[in-house]
Amino acid sequence: MENGPTRRRVLGSLAAVATGSVAGCSSDSPPGSDGPNNGGSETDPARGASETTAADADSVYTRVYRKTSDSVALIRTPSGSQGSGFLYDDRHYVTNYHVIGSADRVSVQFDDALSRVGRVVGRDPRSDLAVVEVDVPDGIASLDLTDSETPIGTRVAVVGSPYGLRGSLTSGIVSGVDRQVASPVGDYRIPNGIQTDAPVNPGNSGGPLVNLSGDVLGVVNSGGGDNIAFAISASLVRRVVPALIADGEYDHPFLGARATTVTELVARANEFPTAEGVLVVDVPAGVPAEGQLRPCTSVKQVEGFRVPVGGDAILAVEGTTIRTEKDLHAYLALEASPGDTLSVEVRRDGGTTTVPVEIGERPELVA
Repeated sequence: MENGPTRRRVLGSLAAVATGSVAGCSSDSPPGSDGPNNGGSETDPARGASETTAADADSVYTRVYRKTSDSVALIRTPSGSQGSGFLYDDRHYVTNYHVIGSADRVSVQFDDALSRVGRVVGRDPRSDLAVVEVDVPDGIASLDLTDSETPIGTRVAVVGSPYGLRGSLTSGIVSGVDRQVASPVGDYRIPNGIQTDAPVNPGNSGGPLVNLSGDVLGVVNSGGGDNIAFAISASLVRRVVPALIADGEYDHPFLGARATTVTELVARANEFPTAEGVLVVDVPAGVPAEGQLRPCTSVKQVEGFRVPVGGDAILAVEGTTIRTEKDLHAYLALEASPGDTLSVEVRRDGGTTTVPVEIGERPELVA
C-alpha cells in the first residue's frame, strides 16, 4: 500500500525535485524542432519576459495538465494509506488495489478544499485494479481510455499525488510495451504492461498515464529506480473495470499449463522444423488444460542443456500467432473468458493439428 509520508520525507523529496530541475532541463518542443534543447538559437532578449511566459503557458504539457488534472483525485484510506485515482465515468474512480487494500470506504479529494467519502465497489488483486463510487462534483469530466496500441517513444505524462502532493505532473516517454508487471499477489504477472521513464513516486499509484491528447494509456501501478515505472494497460483496464463496477470482482481466464518458449535448442530436441511457438512442459492434475493439451514426457541433453521433449507446441490461438509464453499469457488475459472454447493450433505427433481447448476460471486467492 501507499503509506503517508513523514514531514522529513516530503521535505527531502521536494529538495530532490528542486535539485533535479536545476541539474537537467527538458524541452516542450517536438523532436527535430529548434527548441532550446534541439540546437536552436538563444532566446531573443527583445521578446521579453511576457512572451516567454505566454509560450510556457501554451506548452503541450500545460495543455494536457489543464485537460486532465481536475479528473485526477487524491485517494486516502482510513488507515492512512494514499494514492491517486481518475474519473472513469460519471461516478466511478479507478485506482489500484494496492492503494485501497481491504478498505470499504475511502476519502476522495477533488481539489485542495473539497473531498467526499466514496465506497469501494470492486477490487481485483491480480490486475491491481479497484473502483470507488462517489458523488462527483459538477464540472469534473471523465477521462477516455485509448483504443489503440501505444508506440515506444510516445510522449506521456503522469498526473497524480506523489507524497500526497495532489495535482502534480511529471513527463517522459513510453520506454517499453508488452511488459509483464509485478502484481500485489505472488501467483500472477500482469500482462500487456506499459513501461515509462516518467518519474513515479509513492502516491502516484492509481493515477493515469496519459498521452499528450489526454487519453489514458494505463493506470500507474509501480515505480522504481533508474527511471523505470509501469502502468496497467488501457486494454486490460477496459476488460476488468466494467466487471468490477457490475459484480465487484473479475473472473480471470485460466489454462493451468506450464509452458516455455520454443528456442532453437528446444526445436532441435523435439525435432521441430522451426523454432516457433511455446512448448507445453507440464499440465498439473485438475487444471483446465488437463486432457486437452499434452505435456512433455521426458528430457534430452542438447549441447549440455537439459531440454523437455514430447509435449504439444502451441503455434496459434484463434488464428493469432503465439511466439512466446508471454504472448500466450497476454492473449488469454485480453481476449479469452472462462467458459470459452478456443481453437488452438499445435505441433503434435510430427505434424500440426487444431484442437479445441476450453478455458477455465483462475482459482480464488487463498487468504
